Amino acid sequence: MATSNSNTPYMIQVFCSLRSGNFPNQNDTFRGILDSLDQAARAINPSVSQGSLNVCHGDWYEWIIARSLWNFRIQNRKKLIGLLLPKVSSFDISNLYTPNLSNHINDLKQKVNNIAGVQLITSNPDFVVIDPEEIDVDPSLNSHIHQFTSDSIRLLQQSYTGFIDQCSFNNIVAYLAVKTSFRSDRRLQIPHEGSLMKATYIHLQTREWVINPKGLKYYAAASEVGPADRDALKTVATHSITNVQSLPQAAVDEVFEINTLQQANDAFEKILIY
Repeated sequence: MATSNSNTPYMIQVFCSLRSGNFPNQNDTFRGILDSLDQAARAINPSVSQGSLNVCHGDWYEWIIARSLWNFRIQNRKKLIGLLLPKVSSFDISNLYTPNLSNHINDLKQKVNNIAGVQLITSNPDFVVIDPEEIDVDPSLNSHIHQFTSDSIRLLQQSYTGFIDQCSFNNIVAYLAVKTSFRSDRRLQIPHEGSLMKATYIHLQTREWVINPKGLKYYAAASEVGPADRDALKTVATHSITNVQSLPQAAVDEVFEINTLQQANDAFEKILIY
């Protein structure tokens, strides 16, 4: 393995070749699949380091979740659509909103920088949940993904682009952070991300004079979740304690353990609420 970037064709090939691209069954664990992928990579290149494989685990786990979420929506006739998002270095998620709304966010970023010399810095959530009301949805989003192939992974990775400049205030209803595990740094990253997503939502509500909005949800998931993880993620959304007229809100609305297909479906039932 020449690189630890799991988006290289080589690492996609390793991922897809395991069991000929077949999707996990009810008896598989997602952690077990990652271990099998490690073994497959070492069989091809014995010199590959565990560190390189650990870097790949994040993307591999996201692809498993993304495909599970994709088919769950179709099978259960859900209106809401959950889509994989790229890293913040390659995409600004404010561009999912219509130009008018994204301009509000850019104006906010410029003003806090000009006035206080600070920036709205955060990572992108791993998934966005969209209500496609009044959006022309590409027919490809309504077709099952039966196998992991280079093309199907590309579809999972790029489908968000069909919603760029398309989302009104009410179209984006939730975000989901997905990690193989909740390391200490992620316990800080995830609440910060959720808090800033919700603060931006409230800013748009104020700028657009939206009365009684539906609200924005922010969820987190990992292949293993312990009591300490749940406690660490019980952080208040900062914007909700700056006004005595509002009730405190959680930065993370719910934390899911997703290590099996059944656990994934149970979580999706709560995330894709209609």
